[in-house]
Amino acid sequence: MSKKGWKAGAVLAAGAGITAVLAAKKRGNMEMDKMKKTSHGSRSDYRNTELGKHDKNSKGIYYTNGNYEAFARPEKPAGIEEKSAYLVGSGLASLAAACFLVRDAQMPGKNIHILEAMDIAGGACDGIDDPTRGYVMRGGREMEDHFECLWDLFHSIPSLEVPGASVLDEYYWLNKHDPNYSLCRATERRGEDAHTDGKFGLSQKGSMEIMKLFFTKDEDLYDKTIEDVFDDEVFGSQFWLYWRTMFAFENWHSALEMKRYFQRFIHHIGGLPDFSALKFTRYNQYESLILPMQKYLEAAGVEFRFGTEVTNVRFEITDGKKTARAIECRTKNGDTEIPLTERDLVFITNGSCTEGTIYGDQNHAPVGDAEVRSSGCWSLWKKIAAQDPSFGHPEKFCSDIEKTNWESATVTTANEEIIDQIKKICKRDPRTGKVVTGGIVSCRDSKWLLSWTINRQGQFKNQKKDEVCVWVYSLFTDVPGDYVKKPMKECTGKEITAEWLYHLGIPVEDIERLSGEECNCTPTMMPYITAFFMPRSAGDRPDVIPDGSVNAAFLGQFAETPRDTIFTTEYSVRTAMEAVYGLCGVDRGVPEVWGSVYDVRELLDSTVKLMDGKSPLEMKLPMPFEMLKKPLLRKIDKTIVGKLLRDHDVLKDWML
Repeated sequence: MSKKGWKAGAVLAAGAGITAVLAAKKRGNMEMDKMKKTSHGSRSDYRNTELGKHDKNSKGIYYTNGNYEAFARPEKPAGIEEKSAYLVGSGLASLAAACFLVRDAQMPGKNIHILEAMDIAGGACDGIDDPTRGYVMRGGREMEDHFECLWDLFHSIPSLEVPGASVLDEYYWLNKHDPNYSLCRATERRGEDAHTDGKFGLSQKGSMEIMKLFFTKDEDLYDKTIEDVFDDEVFGSQFWLYWRTMFAFENWHSALEMKRYFQRFIHHIGGLPDFSALKFTRYNQYESLILPMQKYLEAAGVEFRFGTEVTNVRFEITDGKKTARAIECRTKNGDTEIPLTERDLVFITNGSCTEGTIYGDQNHAPVGDAEVRSSGCWSLWKKIAAQDPSFGHPEKFCSDIEKTNWESATVTTANEEIIDQIKKICKRDPRTGKVVTGGIVSCRDSKWLLSWTINRQGQFKNQKKDEVCVWVYSLFTDVPGDYVKKPMKECTGKEITAEWLYHLGIPVEDIERLSGEECNCTPTMMPYITAFFMPRSAGDRPDVIPDGSVNAAFLGQFAETPRDTIFTTEYSVRTAMEAVYGLCGVDRGVPEVWGSVYDVRELLDSTVKLMDGKSPLEMKLPMPFEMLKKPLLRKIDKTIVGKLLRDHDVLKDWML
């Protein structure tokens, strides 16, 4: 299609014709699905019915929406008492799978075994008060209303803070009483408000590039980078500043994942500039999410085996049937092996974004002989993948740490000079226990592309009342800073703090004193933190339940599930639910990914917001399309479609 033709088509799709486009696409997909389910495929066999609407797919699951099945308790699967489960790792996905085994599969807790290489649960969802380094948070978790599987899980997990409440209750009340939003999204010139003012700053050409990506088929984006689909019209916009710093996307990351993100969160385009789309926990992710799950599982009798590194899962593969037969482990007492039968279910977290984290401290950079914490996730996946192509291709994700790393740091301070400067920028007092920055504050002119955030304080239950914990991260770790003339990856905690104080606007003459005497900083370099964003194609991530798998499933950010987006808590919990329901035969629908991408109201609304309030119908079209536009709009305005377009500021009086 020519550029002129594409522009005309996109405008018409975003306006009056988008309903028909989506309806036709949905009808076509439904018809194709029906053709696949029948052996005949003849249109003469067609009849209207909802019979078979919720038949399970080849993985043993089906998807649903609404609250009918969300509130239902499934029947106990036959023979579940005779089965056992082994979960590799104790991150969010693995703990969620164990919870679904207890709650929905109704497997006895004593039959469930969690194998963890570390001495603590949680995986990437950490929050540690390290006696030698200080507070450590490698990352944070941004959440939203439509994490359907996550909230399905946490409405059943008792709160550790509020008697008689669930974790979801506690979270819901907190974010109702103290809603999240930012009062300063970005700074420049050492702490001055960059006045992004909620605008995306996209040109018409940049808007069309995003719209074109939105409508591109997955297959056409395999192994392509974002640079392959965008140019400076997008990369030079405030939209890209918001996007890359919020989601940690780099220009060389997956165009397919970029598209998935855009479609998944299309209903939140308006909340992107000020983070009003987001919700956060009261404390760090370990204390607010992981600990309640661990206590729930321990109360159910689930066994945690810490200090147990799984080095391989051996499969027997015959005639397309894949059966896990043994789990090879390494413990402090030496190597051991757990034999498996078809009744022994194995849930494998393959890959890890925080694998091989290098820890520094206030006076040491995370380099050289710094401590490295490894659980062997990548080597485990490589050994499993070597046994069958359906187990994925880990090398696509873990082979180029120059493109998958970034660094974060936790700064703790009680200094009034620093806190006063924080107040000036975020326009809130960080010691109130309420929302502070509302999300990251990005230093737009930072050579490191440094961002920082302060969540509700204290972020740790045992944190002193006058202390403030700040999370700092940079996307560019290999370039010299603006104040500290070294790459971030070579900097001590003190030096990272100094660079942050410089961009905070602290007087230069005070930076050395404050960074050295009034702050403590723990840096963490993560070589694989954005490994899941690397360009990929079909089959690079294994299906949650690979075709032919009898007793094994994959969990977490490197397993494949339709439509959802990685680097989210929802993705981990969704893969866990699918794995348990499929392997155990749980007869309950998995909540589908929120369908805003199929909602014409959200599509129209987001198009206007992406263009900073302009209607796509304001775009000038090539002749003769421009001549036809006004007569067509006059006719449309007399219909219910016209009302829909007016309700979302797409159609305006002056256009008629």
